[in-house]
Amino acid sequence: MPKLAANLSMMFSDIDMLDRFEMAARVGFRGAEIQNPYAYASAEIAQTYRDNALEAVRFNTSPGVGAVPGLEKQFEGGIIRAVDYAEAAGCSQTPCQAGQSSDPRSEFTFVSNLQRASAQARPRGGHLLLKPLNIHDNPGYFLTGSEQTRRVIDLVGEDNVFLQYEIYHMQIMEGSLAKTLTANLDIISHIQIARVPVRREPGDTQEIPCPYLFDVLDDAGYDRWVACEYHALGESLAGLSLARAYGIEPSIERT
Repeated sequence: MPKLAANLSMMFSDIDMLDRFEMAARVGFRGAEIQNPYAYASAEIAQTYRDNALEAVRFNTSPGVGAVPGLEKQFEGGIIRAVDYAEAAGCSQTPCQAGQSSDPRSEFTFVSNLQRASAQARPRGGHLLLKPLNIHDNPGYFLTGSEQTRRVIDLVGEDNVFLQYEIYHMQIMEGSLAKTLTANLDIISHIQIARVPVRREPGDTQEIPCPYLFDVLDDAGYDRWVACEYHALGESLAGLSLARAYGIEPSIERT
């Protein structure tokens, strides 16, 4: 059974950010991720996780310029801040966004930046995550597929750099999700789900059979987080019916 995590940057968007932690915990989530927690102090974010007995799953680096030549200092500053927030909240995963670039030096820049970032994260037990995105929603983005991500990971040559596999993006770019997931489980440290072709909650009218993919992951021994990274079609609780089979109770009353 997947360990489902709430994405608090997208879910429960009708209530204030710090109130979303309580809502996520109340309906049964045990982990939560935030894309950009930096509007709040790291101590405040960390305490809110603890108050609601939620595991901090991941914080993005910002700005996302890892593969953009000339912006190495901005990337390094984002890494330092993200790792500080992660350490305060007990979070081990820091996604490093490649950014938009077609410069022929982009791969070298990204690899060099990640090697330095790996050394910064390692003393605190941190993992760096690389997330390929689809080019339809993100034109010009440097990192766009699992094979390319594996190449970058191999070039970095460090054991704390992993693939963050989002099913929404990879269905658009690659398809063959079950095959691709199992072929890359050795480098996957985090998975995210959403509906395709519209990035909303998984349901019956979509291209991706999530229960089948969850079974594939169970059979393959995947035991890390699967995060719900989507904006709900309507009210967030109403969009959690699929999650009921995996320990989430969306019918719980708000207080």
